[in-house]
This record gives sequence, C-alpha cells and structure tokens, in this order.
Amino acid sequence: MTHSQSTPPPAAGSAEPTKLGGSGRKLTLVDVVAQSVGFMGPVFSIAFLVPLVMGIISATGNGAGIAAPLSIAIAAVGILAVAWIVAEYAKRIQAAGALYDYVTDGLGQKMGAAAGFLYYVGVTALGAGLLVLIAGTIHDTLASEFQFTGIPVTGWAIILLVFIAMIMFLGVALSTRFQLVLALLSVATVLIFSIYVILKVGSGNNVAAAFNPSNAPGGWSGIAFGMVYGVLLFTGFETAANLGEETEHPKRDIPRAVVTSVVVVAAFYVICSYAQVAGYGFDLEAFGKNAAAPLFGLGAPTEAGGYGSTAVLRLLELVVILDMLAVLIGISVASSRGIFAMSRDHHFPSVLGKVSRRGTPLNASGVVLVFFAIWIVLTRQYTGLFAIPGYPHYFAMFNFGSAFGGLALALIYLLLCVGALRGLRDHPRYAVVILTAVVGILVTGAAVFGAVYQVPAPTIYAAYGVAGVFLIGVVLALVAKGPQTAHTSFDELPAAEQGPVKL
Repeated sequence: MTHSQSTPPPAAGSAEPTKLGGSGRKLTLVDVVAQSVGFMGPVFSIAFLVPLVMGIISATGNGAGIAAPLSIAIAAVGILAVAWIVAEYAKRIQAAGALYDYVTDGLGQKMGAAAGFLYYVGVTALGAGLLVLIAGTIHDTLASEFQFTGIPVTGWAIILLVFIAMIMFLGVALSTRFQLVLALLSVATVLIFSIYVILKVGSGNNVAAAFNPSNAPGGWSGIAFGMVYGVLLFTGFETAANLGEETEHPKRDIPRAVVTSVVVVAAFYVICSYAQVAGYGFDLEAFGKNAAAPLFGLGAPTEAGGYGSTAVLRLLELVVILDMLAVLIGISVASSRGIFAMSRDHHFPSVLGKVSRRGTPLNASGVVLVFFAIWIVLTRQYTGLFAIPGYPHYFAMFNFGSAFGGLALALIYLLLCVGALRGLRDHPRYAVVILTAVVGILVTGAAVFGAVYQVPAPTIYAAYGVAGVFLIGVVLALVAKGPQTAHTSFDELPAAEQGPVKL
C-alpha cells in the first residue's frame, strides 16, 4: 500500500462527508463473522444443495455421488485459498466496496468497475430469488403442516420485503446480531441432528467410502463436477469485508472473520454431508427419492423411513427458514454497501451515496428494495418466465436468480485471484500469494466452467445474462468518470482509518 499524508478534516462549513456507521457502536469480530456466515447460509445450503454436489439433480447429471463429502472438502481448500487473498487485501483496504476494491487494486479501475457492477447486480439477483423462495417455502410449509393458506405467496413476499427494509434502515449492527442468533440456532440444531444420524447409523458408517474418489461416478471427473457445486456452497464468505468501514478494528477483525467463517462452515458442511450420505445407506437411489430436500427426509418419523419425528421435522423446517432469512439479510447488507461504494467512487450516480441519519446507505438500500419488489411482481404476474415444469414458479425464479448470482460471484472470485498476482506483488510472502492464487484460479475456473457446460434452458439464460451484464459494466466503466487519482483517501472514515489506499 502506498502511504502519504492523511487527508485533513473538512473545513468548517463544508458538507459532511459520507460516512457509514455514523457515530454509534462499531462492529466487532462477532458481528463480521455473522455477516459472512449469514450470507453463506450453511443450513440452507446443506438442506437443499447436497444433491447438486452428488449430481442427482444437477443440470449436467454429473457429480461426486456418495463421495460428495470429498468434493466439498476439496472445494473448501480452494475457497480457503481465495479467503486468504481476501484477508490479505482486507489488511490493506477497508472500504464498503470490499471485493470490488480488491479487483480494482489488481486489475485496474476500469476492470474493477465492471467487476463491481457484475458483482452487485449478481448478488442482488441472488437475494431477489431467495426472497420469493422463502415466501413460497413459508406458504407451502404452513399449508402442508397446518393447512393455513390465508396469506398467499405474494403476501409473504411483501411481508419479507418490509422486514428487510426495516433491518436495512435501522443499521447493520442490528442485522448482524439478528443474523448471529439465526445462525447459531439453525447451525446448532442441524449439526446436533446430523451427529445423531451418524450415531444411529452405527456399524453402517463407512467414512472411507465417502472420501474415496473411486466411489464417484467417473472417478476424479465426478469429484471435479461435484467441486463446481461445492464452491457455490461457500458463496458470500467474503462479505464481512464489506463492513470494513463500520468495524472497530478492521485490519485485525475482517481477515480473521473471512478465514474463520470458511473454516467453521467447511467443517459443518463435511460433517452434515456425510450424515446425509450415511443416513441413506450410501445408496444413490435411496438418496434420489428424497433429492428435493434430503435433510427433511432424514428428519421424518421413523415409520416414514427417517430418523426423527413430526416434531423434529417441523423444527428442521423452521431452522432452515430462519437460516434463509439470515442469508437474505446478509445479501441485502452486502448489496447496499457495494452500490454505495461504487457511487462514492463515481461509477454510479452520486445520489446513491447518500447516508441516512443512522449511518446506513439510504438510497443504495432503496435500489436493492426496488429490485426485490420488481422480482416479486415478475414472479406474481409472469408465471411463464424461466418456468421449470413440475416446480412452482417461485422456485423457477429462485433457480434463475441463484444461477445468475452464483456464476457472477464465481467469476469475480476468479478475477480476484488473477488480480492478486499483480495487486499483492509487494507482499512479503509472495510465494504464498502465487500458490493461493493458482489454487483459487483452478477451483473458481472449474466452477465457472461447470455453470455453463451442457447446461440446458432456461438455466443457461443466466450465463447469457451474466455475460451481458459484464459487457454493460465494461461500457459504463469506460464512460464513467471514476476516481480522479490512483489513490482514494476515504475522508468519510474515522481519523485512525484515513490515509490513501492504493486502487
């Protein structure tokens, strides 16, 4: 990082600089860990995405089979490499844009701006799809379990939209604590249940089978395809870095939060994915019969072939919904702060850089909420859009949003790793930078490949959308003014955190 004299405070009578966090309590390590874990949504992911890793319901039909835990473990190593790069950047750059700023540092302002545009459009699309999925899940769960249909899917979506608006306005400190409570409840519940399943399997356990690549269809090729979806399980791990300006000790706590969240969630994924494989007797056919929600199949009463009861099943359904809410909060927080940061750097209209009296990104949050509202309308009014036969439309809209957002983030991770070779070239351990960058490039490159290879319509339209949005981002980057110098001093930060940052 290049150092020079810190920027002096604004003169008397000058406009107050934009500032996130206001003068209230600064965030702690616990808060920023909650942001990353909340965005990843480990319980939501383990409840619905393991069949993708196994290849049972993936678009290509390829996957790791019963060796899914091995694919997830290898993907975790790759993501940990990316997390190390993010952590090293977080020691140098503390700003609301985070990943966008890091890509800018490595690949330049224009490429960074285009990447930032794609990143925040992708994240917001992911959030919009998740919002309607939560609404539909709540509606369908209440209908099946309690025969309550008094509020339609659209009604639940509007309730969620109002809830998110309140969280975003009241401030990130509240949202991260709420996320933390949701994450602790949901993760602890599913982890305890998974360990219970493993214990009940008893002598039927076969750890070696779950970590033997020869048990994957196609051997290592199946493991590789499983890794594609394994990477998607960790999407959003880096979002703690978006809170750099609002954290009391960002240079210390943000790197710890990013790496810690990946390690903790990776352990959770490996244990719980093994529990699912073992719970279905290492039998792909038995697993496939419950592929829509394998965790709920295990939680069903014993007479229905599960390991739980009606009460256990309802508890699992509840904590999965709570975890989905935590993911939605994390996405909303990350999106609003990224749009705010790009506005402040003159890549978006300056009006989006307005800060509320509570120190929250006011107009940027409004953009996110409007996007969510449009997605709700599209889901309600255009039931043929991205439709998937046999599935409710809210699921089809989620499928497209998650495919778009997942591919966008994987591409940004790839650009981050490539850029790190230049941006961190002055690192005292540059050999480690090279190693982690290469590992990250291989894993994220595989994820991008898997997101486009032999993917049928309408899911492939997400890849076309990502390409289109990135091209629009390139055009906007060429047209927009951008920062006036090669360094941004971030006058809006507290005095201790001011000073130019290499961009």
